[in-house]
Amino acid sequence: MVATRGGQESELFDWGVPRNFDGGARFTESECFALEGDEYDTAFFDKRSKFLHYLPEAVVINNIEFDHADIFENLEAIKKSFRLLLRVVPSNGIIFVNGDDANGLEVVKDAPAPVLAVGFGPGNDRRITEVVYGEDGTAFTLDGARYHLPMHGEYNVRNAAMAICAAGFAGVEVGSMARALRDFGGVARRQEVRGEVNGVKVIDDFGHHPTAIRETTEALRRRYVGAGGRLLSIFEPRSNTTRRKVFQEELAQALGGSDLVVLAPVADMHKIPEGDRLDVAQLMGAIGAMGREVFLEPDVAQIVARAVSLVKPGDSIVVFSNGGFGSIHEKLLGALAGVGAATSI
Repeated sequence: MVATRGGQESELFDWGVPRNFDGGARFTESECFALEGDEYDTAFFDKRSKFLHYLPEAVVINNIEFDHADIFENLEAIKKSFRLLLRVVPSNGIIFVNGDDANGLEVVKDAPAPVLAVGFGPGNDRRITEVVYGEDGTAFTLDGARYHLPMHGEYNVRNAAMAICAAGFAGVEVGSMARALRDFGGVARRQEVRGEVNGVKVIDDFGHHPTAIRETTEALRRRYVGAGGRLLSIFEPRSNTTRRKVFQEELAQALGGSDLVVLAPVADMHKIPEGDRLDVAQLMGAIGAMGREVFLEPDVAQIVARAVSLVKPGDSIVVFSNGGFGSIHEKLLGALAGVGAATSI
């Protein structure tokens, strides 16, 4: 597996790295390799999606939604790029698509390679069933085989099912796949617990799209928020899409899944045309109308202070950001321990 590394901040060095490996890439003697099919543009001189430079024998499409507002005009432009990708899959290859996602099904409709739909609904060719969430992860059944994944959330079950399908196409045996899933250590910056101080967990998540935030919030609530506990979300609108108003309503619904919300200012607001900017006041009003406490703080120090003033033992704090966010996780843990500079508000 190849996971992209980098970014503008040094604090991003470990995002996307599988915990079972010692880096973002690993090369073995296998004839097969897997990599992320990134729809983002290739370079400033090549605006085609990166994945159009690949020649895959198998393609996995988990979902298709609007994102990357800086390079795609609308959802149809993203769909067009995916259709171009599917044209290079050979007839002896295969396309696995989320059969519960309407956009994905539309894109694969006229694909030249064989298509298999994978998902929860009855219309799928390979159906995920008997999902059981437990303290130590999630169990599910696919094609009559039982699997255990030490992660939570429906989207992680979908990811695991797609991995099983792709590995099976490459000739991996069921027993090997089951062991690999059972021993999977997760991925850096995906529901990653950075520490716990005085009964409060601090969790890091790369989520920066409303769907990812919503799904992760549901998974964290199921896993960590027990009786009397609450979930506090800290969100930094930093990506080129979330700094814009395109997801104004969706962001409110996603963040409203938490009990408490602390917002950071929109990063580099001046770089977004005034008419396209996320309306933070409107966002706060929509979240508040859902019965949630919501706060806007001007910098990391005051975000930390606000969050620490709100939580109590049994609560969890999740930080949603696709950036380093000023080492906020360490500062939260320090403030919770009484070491940092945070003060009560």
